[in-house]
Amino acid sequence: MDVTGVKHRVLLVGSPNVGKSMIFFHLTGKYATVSNYPGTTVEIARGKIPELDAEVIDTPGMYSLMSITEEERVAKKMLFEGDAVIVHVVDAKNIDRMLPFTLQLIDAGFNVILVLNAMDEAERAGLVIDIEKLRKRLGIPVIPTIAIKKKGIRELKEELTKTLKEPKSSETNAPTDASNLPVTPEGEEHGKWILNSSLEKSIQRISSVLSGEHSVSKRVLALLLLAGDPDVESMLEPHELDMAKKELEELRVRYGQSPAYRIAMEYEKLAEKILEGIVSQREVRRNIADRLGELTLNPIFAIPMSLLTLYALYLFAGVIGAQILVDAIEGWFEQNINTALNAWLEANVPNYWLRELVGGDYGIITLAFRYAIAIVLPVVTSFFLIFSIIEDSGYLPRMAFLLDGLFKKVGLSGRAVIPLVLGFGCGTMATIVTRVLESRRERMIATLMLAVAIPCSAQLGVIMAIAPDFRAIMLWAFFVFGVLLTVGFLASQFMPGEKPVFFMEIPPLRMPSARNVFMKTFTRLEWYFKEVLPIFVIASILIWVGRITGIFQLLISVLSVPAMAIGLPAESAVVFLYGFFRRDYGAAGLYDIVGQGIMDYRQIVVAMISLTLFVPCVAQFGVMIRERGIPFAVLTFTISALVAFGVGYLASIILSAMGV
Repeated sequence: MDVTGVKHRVLLVGSPNVGKSMIFFHLTGKYATVSNYPGTTVEIARGKIPELDAEVIDTPGMYSLMSITEEERVAKKMLFEGDAVIVHVVDAKNIDRMLPFTLQLIDAGFNVILVLNAMDEAERAGLVIDIEKLRKRLGIPVIPTIAIKKKGIRELKEELTKTLKEPKSSETNAPTDASNLPVTPEGEEHGKWILNSSLEKSIQRISSVLSGEHSVSKRVLALLLLAGDPDVESMLEPHELDMAKKELEELRVRYGQSPAYRIAMEYEKLAEKILEGIVSQREVRRNIADRLGELTLNPIFAIPMSLLTLYALYLFAGVIGAQILVDAIEGWFEQNINTALNAWLEANVPNYWLRELVGGDYGIITLAFRYAIAIVLPVVTSFFLIFSIIEDSGYLPRMAFLLDGLFKKVGLSGRAVIPLVLGFGCGTMATIVTRVLESRRERMIATLMLAVAIPCSAQLGVIMAIAPDFRAIMLWAFFVFGVLLTVGFLASQFMPGEKPVFFMEIPPLRMPSARNVFMKTFTRLEWYFKEVLPIFVIASILIWVGRITGIFQLLISVLSVPAMAIGLPAESAVVFLYGFFRRDYGAAGLYDIVGQGIMDYRQIVVAMISLTLFVPCVAQFGVMIRERGIPFAVLTFTISALVAFGVGYLASIILSAMGV
């Protein structure tokens, strides 16, 4: 995991929404350079501090060394790689809930710097924290910061400089003010903090049989073994594992509950004891932002606020981005780029297939660049802008909290409302936005729902134009949204992985920082150009190959079979094929067929349903491969095709029985 030529590693750890990414930006000068952790789909942000010859890694959010989600397990693995300075970033106003993790990190023997971020919010909440006293009691550096205002960053860099240049001594992390605390001398079998006697005896027995060199203390390895940690179990010899399992079973019988819970409670008690005399509360006057923040958590007011927020997202991305900006930019692109390019190719390139590679209807320039720059870019730009504003205001966690109960019915947390709603603007963009979800399982379920049953705005607009009347629209909506809920429910039952654990810090509402919003939007767009644009180019080349080899015509022949099986004319097969390359193009083809008068009322409704449920467009499919991997993308593609024709067939039967 080390970067060649970089001498030191700094890991930023902490729970989500505590300001790690902003501190990462201030330390490295970049908001995020993202790559996947090897063998997973979990993203890791990396950067460098050149003057310290150090790599900084913004690890996935985690609440404890006793990991639950895939993201927490990845973060723990990075910690266990060793040889790094650990910067634990916590929300200062919630220090009581976050300090137990700090104690675990200290007990593990890591070189820890504690960062108390958002000190301004803690002060507004009336909290007074004695930083110097906490520093002495913990025996580690403690740096107060206000990351959004860059306060405390200079002090953090100075502490990093000192820590990286000075080798860790045996006294590192030793508490210097431990009066009245359950503290023991340093040692593998004791650690700093005494837990209850039963746990301590088990820890000592397990520690005594552990052998080999490890990057963390034997004490913490023993604690994690008692918590049933599978990653630590895989590190042990058979006889060591047998001993640990024996102790685990004895503790489970003694407590009547998981030792992991008991261990967590012990660390919470220790944190509470340590904070005695360090954190105090003074009276504060509530301001307008405080009152508004309370309203955003009250369902009576919060539901209308959430609907307005979702409408704002759709207005920016679905209307301003997908309609106004796309119409203007695509019209300019078509007139000034495509038309001129095709005229030049016609005059200077005699070979038809060479002309079609870069021009024509599906060329690299005329399709790939037009699609990426003139269609998707305006949508993602407008979305990233409004999303950054909502994110920086502190409102996003509140909306997610409100919708969490509803979305858990389909295996998702409240945050899933963002990509699912944005899917009505652009499925490709929405698939990218599933990155805001906490777990791989949630991202997979949301991606599946987006691919199968959520039409993009371009397709949706044409579908609405095809409908003969309002009844047809209602019939279409009944089938499509019925499929959406069914797919989500079934996926939540059978999709492997942990169900969503929705634990989120609720930050106070604040005025978004223009600088933060700009940097977040800019760096996300930078990622878009680097990661997504190549997908469109590859798709264009695949289309060209399909046409030159005759595969296109073969696919049309194949698709005509299920199309006719659900009662549609054979001509509709080309609509499904072209809909894969561009959803609105397929819908436009259906519009042409309907205009020719060769489909009756029932066939139109069935075609509307089937085309909406049919496979995602090639750009969305490409992003699915990038985000979720080839096996999942192919499986989703297959499910979408089967659902489209299966529900189309069912709809045809039902509508016929209704006399439609």
